Amino acid sequence: MSISSRIQHEGLRQRVMTAEAAAALVPAGAHVGMSGFTGAGYPKAVPQALAERIGRLNAQGQSFRIGLWTGASTAPELDGALAKVNGVELRMPYQSDPQGRARINLGEMEYTDIHLSHVAQYVWFGFFGKLDVAVIEVAGILPDGRLIPSTSVGNNKTWLDQADRIILEVNRRVPAGLEGMHDIYYGTALPPHRKPIPMTAPDQRIGEPYLRCDLDKVVAVVETDQPDRNSAFNAPDAVSQAIAGHLVEFLSHEVSRGRLSPQLLPLQSGVGNIANAVLAGLNDGPFEKLSAFTEVLQDGMLDMLASGKLSHASATALSLSPAAQARFERELDFYRQRIVLRPQEISNHPELIRRLGLIAMNAMIECDIYGNVNSTHVMGSSIMNGIGGSGDFARNAYLSIFMTPSVAKGGAISCIVPMVSHVDHTEHDVQIIVTEQGLADLRGLSPKERARLLIERCAHPDYRPLLRDYFDRACRDAPGKHTPHLLGEAFSWHLRYLQQGRMLP
Repeated sequence: MSISSRIQHEGLRQRVMTAEAAAALVPAGAHVGMSGFTGAGYPKAVPQALAERIGRLNAQGQSFRIGLWTGASTAPELDGALAKVNGVELRMPYQSDPQGRARINLGEMEYTDIHLSHVAQYVWFGFFGKLDVAVIEVAGILPDGRLIPSTSVGNNKTWLDQADRIILEVNRRVPAGLEGMHDIYYGTALPPHRKPIPMTAPDQRIGEPYLRCDLDKVVAVVETDQPDRNSAFNAPDAVSQAIAGHLVEFLSHEVSRGRLSPQLLPLQSGVGNIANAVLAGLNDGPFEKLSAFTEVLQDGMLDMLASGKLSHASATALSLSPAAQARFERELDFYRQRIVLRPQEISNHPELIRRLGLIAMNAMIECDIYGNVNSTHVMGSSIMNGIGGSGDFARNAYLSIFMTPSVAKGGAISCIVPMVSHVDHTEHDVQIIVTEQGLADLRGLSPKERARLLIERCAHPDYRPLLRDYFDRACRDAPGKHTPHLLGEAFSWHLRYLQQGRMLP
């Protein structure tokens, strides 16, 4: 077997084996921590070999399932392959795979949806039991055994520290020039021995460029040569452009009022087409010398770095379209000076988010008239993806912004409803709501003031009269007048959709 020059440690060169042989080292019932965050830096070969093994054994009547822990979502080669053979007993902390989602919503896979900043410390605390195996993609292994991280960092530091056994996938497809882009901080500790994290600016480096691990725990090294599986973003449509326009106008107003400087504050942006459109709007906007402290760096931020609007960006993972990935690799020397990738316990850390004073921009599924936000569930009981890092940022940011089109499913669903069917972010953590209809600044308002503003500014015209009617009757007939609700009607819109296929009467 030819061994890649990416594996420079002589002892680990002796542990190179096939993905099938490595997968055979994962026992049934194991808790397995795998690398990967939003389709970047996940292991490609071992999960597929493990899925094939599980599928064969399950077909023979031998029940074989694992607990699957990652940084965030991964890709079909990992989440999809294991879900397809019903090989996952418990998934955490975040997923976005269609087959995994279906298993969860059918009750065939348990799912623990966790704030991403909490995962590493919960594992250190032992809340989820022992981590048996770590399967981590790296870009290379140095002669002294240090590991060059891949296109995401996520929880890899914790998985390597906590796992009894380690399987490394060394991916030749990851650009060698990625070396030096990472900042792995080893200064975190458990209570009562914690100390402040010494960071006061998004571009500040506080760690080292490499991951460490106990080499005696490495039981297998697998070579791969496969790209990350990332999807192209849709071109901004009229709805997403309108949302971006409202947001840029609002930020300009904040600058004119002296509440923000022309450089704004560090940006955090969720993933998706609306977020990408907002970043495009900021790239065309009047602001200069911006910075980003976020969890994922996607196409829009790459464009902003290239234009000079964004000076530097800190994240835990890349999430680039194929075209943007090719551009990133061509111009890697340029981007390596402006991007730093960190563990998600740092990129999502509430202390740092509060200290740096972020502008947090995240998507939602629905919002109610009082500003409570549902970002995870459809019709109250079916999971979509998960909370991800939105809670980390929303509660601690200087500005907490949530965005959505005002309607979904061709107008059959209103995204502004009397009461959300599931609450992820209470009204206490939500400051700004934006749809293509307009922007509602909820800061300093009472619940009833919030309701009036959200209905008039953000609701779709087809649903606005119904919301006014509900709110007026609630103010008149509800027993309490602080946050008036008609409990017999609060979820009637969702029930109507489930029964008739549309929220409108």
